[in-house]
Amino acid sequence: MTSLFAHARECIDARDPDAKLALTRATAQAWHVGSLQMAESAAPEAIAVPGRPARPVLVHPSQVVSRKLSTEAGRVALLHALAHIEFNAINLAWDAVYRFRSLPPAYYSDWVRVADEEAQHFTLLRERLRSLGHDYGDYPAHNALWDMACRTGHDVLVRMALVPRVLEARGLDVTPAMIERLQRAGDTDSARLLEIIYRDEIGHVEIGSRWYRYLCRLRKLDPLQTFHRLLAEYMHGRVRGPLNHEARQQAGFGNDELELLHEMSLEV
Repeated sequence: MTSLFAHARECIDARDPDAKLALTRATAQAWHVGSLQMAESAAPEAIAVPGRPARPVLVHPSQVVSRKLSTEAGRVALLHALAHIEFNAINLAWDAVYRFRSLPPAYYSDWVRVADEEAQHFTLLRERLRSLGHDYGDYPAHNALWDMACRTGHDVLVRMALVPRVLEARGLDVTPAMIERLQRAGDTDSARLLEIIYRDEIGHVEIGSRWYRYLCRLRKLDPLQTFHRLLAEYMHGRVRGPLNHEARQQAGFGNDELELLHEMSLEV
């Protein structure tokens, strides 16, 4: 048997989207049938730039194209932005596997599943873009998700607290309104894709919540106080609202955490 960690690194390094998707599917299947082991292939290395195609061009978040969803051009720009998020999310899930060692097998099963589902989301969005005469890479994009992966690569607890439970959880807040706007514009095909992604992302954030709490118990840390401290340190206490309380509760947020996030969002 070969190492799950080596395969995860191969998935991260793949530059061509089709190759990354194929490697992700194959690695997920191999893990599920027991063909991979948690053997230390080599110590994890810092990955400043994961495998990605030459396009899209990466720009500052303020320069990313934003248009009204009442126009087809605006809907295409939204779909492209979401496809880029999902492409990054594939790398993020595999990095959660590759970077952090000596965790229970269930941890790796969870993040292999997330990588596989993120690849499915990217495929759905790319196919929708192509049906509208566009493709992934046609618009500029930003690198904020991977930047946070680099900032949290030293500690799995920090990663679980901030990537799934802050950056990815923001999608739970904003996606229902996107779905409604797409439906009002008559783009039911795109709306249906977002409904699939929204459902799955609740599960992904819940995985982050569950492992965050596991690590807090392991280290005898108070989850709420630790979360507050990390938000202050890494996010400068800035939390965007409004919050989707129902979805976040399904994703493992406690009422005390929601109250904390609500208070912080009012201070921005």
